[in-house]
Amino acid sequence: MGHWFARTIVDTGRLPLFCFFAAMVVGFVAIRFSTRMIRAGVKWWPGNVTPGGLHIHHAVFGIGLMLLGGIVGFAIAPELTGWRATAAAVFGVGAALVLDEFALILRLRDVYWSQEGRESVTAVFAACAVTGLLVLGVLPKDLTDLTQAHERGGVAGWAAGVALVAFNLGLAAVTVLKGKLWTGLIGLFFPVLLYAGAVRLARPKAPWARWFYHRTGERWARKLTRAERRERRFHQPVARLGDRLSALIAGRPS
Repeated sequence: MGHWFARTIVDTGRLPLFCFFAAMVVGFVAIRFSTRMIRAGVKWWPGNVTPGGLHIHHAVFGIGLMLLGGIVGFAIAPELTGWRATAAAVFGVGAALVLDEFALILRLRDVYWSQEGRESVTAVFAACAVTGLLVLGVLPKDLTDLTQAHERGGVAGWAAGVALVAFNLGLAAVTVLKGKLWTGLIGLFFPVLLYAGAVRLARPKAPWARWFYHRTGERWARKLTRAERRERRFHQPVARLGDRLSALIAGRPS
């Protein structure tokens, strides 16, 4: 295990990224444990910091830690890997605190324990999934295409690389608009998922379905019916499993 870590993480220069990833996971678990203890009314738990009746959300501390870790990380010399890894860990904890209140920031109101607050958990899971792939050395296909275009050089090479990147990003946008966030996100690393997600039916409540499937005409009515049938048959069981996992980690909504 130690040999694998040294060869895969340390020797490839991904130690700061690994520290960021590990600190983000630990920070999220720690803050969710704290908020659940507060919610349960455990008297001996320190609870929120509330000076003068002002409730301070933990995203405030997260922003401060992100600023600290980011500034220090930029200021440290590249050869000081240990200190850069420490700065990355500080940044990771800050990112966890901010993402844990992503839904509050997005909606500008306290929805932490509501169903809408699940968006924060989704944001954390998405950040962890992408960072985990990067830690393992899996790069987005678009970045690989641009790197190859740079190596080939010339106008033709760059034009081909940029065109392919634009095409894949367009497929990713269509996939997300069809309500398939995870397919669009992971598809940036494995483009075959984008090709499947972009051509298949949208989920019935996705923006794509609202724009097209609610038009008048038998063709659109059939698409909406098929989308609703697939939602009940495939997506809803997976969503219920995801809700149970989210509730286990982050607590049930009010």
